[in-house]
Amino acid sequence: MTTTIREARAEDAEVIQTIEAIADALLVEALGAPEWPPPADGTERVGSTGYVLLLQENSDSSPVGFVHVLDAVGTAHLEQLSVLPEHGRRGHGRRLVEAALDEARRRGYSRVTLRTYAEIPWNAPFYASCGFQESIPESGFHRQLVETETELGLDRHGRRLQMTILL
Repeated sequence: MTTTIREARAEDAEVIQTIEAIADALLVEALGAPEWPPPADGTERVGSTGYVLLLQENSDSSPVGFVHVLDAVGTAHLEQLSVLPEHGRRGHGRRLVEAALDEARRRGYSRVTLRTYAEIPWNAPFYASCGFQESIPESGFHRQLVETETELGLDRHGRRLQMTILL
């Protein structure tokens, strides 16, 4: 299978939001968290600082996954990785992470951070297999993420942690 990864455009906003909503349903089920926050607005994702990369299984198909990386005060922060469940277990998530890291290097970042659940197999264990290691939220941006997660009640569903990879 030949996959294509490309930077998202404004017209991709709706499909990005749809992919996230469908992928989040899998997480909601695993966590038993029916009160999960809605997906981020796709237009806001595409328009935010940083970048969004889309994965298509071929150049003519609709996107089946995306990765969103924010510019967080000079640090790249992997904000969201979503792959449609019916296209899972094909290496798409790993391809998106690798593409995100390559793009971060190209843009001059020295590290990429993320926040995730410790015990969900496709969360922290997956990111660890990509080279990320548990780290401490040191910057104001990262401490604000922890506060926001607490306000949203995300920690009710399991231990949240920060992970970092040096480029």
